[in-house]
Amino acid sequence: MRHMDDHDRGLPFDLAVLGRRRMLVLLAAGGGGLLLQGCGGSGSEGANSTSTTTTTTGGTGAGTTGTASAACSTTPTETNGPYPADGSNLANGVLSNIVTTSGVVRSDIRSSIAGQSGTAPGVPLTLTINLTNVNAGCAALAEYAIYIWQADADGRYSIYDLPQQNYLRGVQATNAAGQATFTTIVPGCYEGRYPHIHFEVYRSLATATAYANRLLVSQFALPADVCNAVYATSGYPTSAARFARTSLSSDGIFGDNTAAQNAAMTPTLSGSVGVGYTGSVTVGLAL
Repeated sequence: MRHMDDHDRGLPFDLAVLGRRRMLVLLAAGGGGLLLQGCGGSGSEGANSTSTTTTTTGGTGAGTTGTASAACSTTPTETNGPYPADGSNLANGVLSNIVTTSGVVRSDIRSSIAGQSGTAPGVPLTLTINLTNVNAGCAALAEYAIYIWQADADGRYSIYDLPQQNYLRGVQATNAAGQATFTTIVPGCYEGRYPHIHFEVYRSLATATAYANRLLVSQFALPADVCNAVYATSGYPTSAARFARTSLSSDGIFGDNTAAQNAAMTPTLSGSVGVGYTGSVTVGLAL
């Protein structure tokens, strides 16, 4: 029998370790990430369902700590698409909930884990997600969990298109300011979709083990100027032509949102191809 070390015990073990470290982690305004790995299915991304935009200002609400921006809006629900690896579909006939995989707590999602080797090449992207409650004066939502997943530089998804890789997927708990920061790459563009990053929000890391517990599933759109700059490089050989054939208005997911909704779902980024991009985006829940 193979010896089981601390990196082979899955999410329950990681959560126990996090519990023992909770006080020090919170004092450091930390928050781990958990990388999801497993199997899911195939199919096309379906029509989206959008919510009414709500703008609020003000202070804090019950059950939250810290403050968020002066204004926030309810983030529309969008499809999780065919490649979520959250236990909701199949890949190669196998249903798998990836949060039970070893090595799940981390923020840098560029490399594969749990016995799989490989690092996704691409222009670095550091994205901070600010989670807020629009019904409580845009109060920050601490210790909620955010799961993100995305395509690689060639527009392919780990686990599905790349069964030997599980990179570009991860979960983190928001810190006391309602923030979770992920280190990833600018995703490539694949046929029929505007460049995007998927995400789901859960009440906690513990509830992120089951996709039925999610409070929101949606997507971020990438800024067009960043896409044009990145896709002009040799590291994204197929993305420029595909990106030229798509737009937010023609996209089957973002196309029926309002301009204000799409603007709110597009991160504000700064940087360059040479050094990478850094930025943030705000997600609003109506709790």
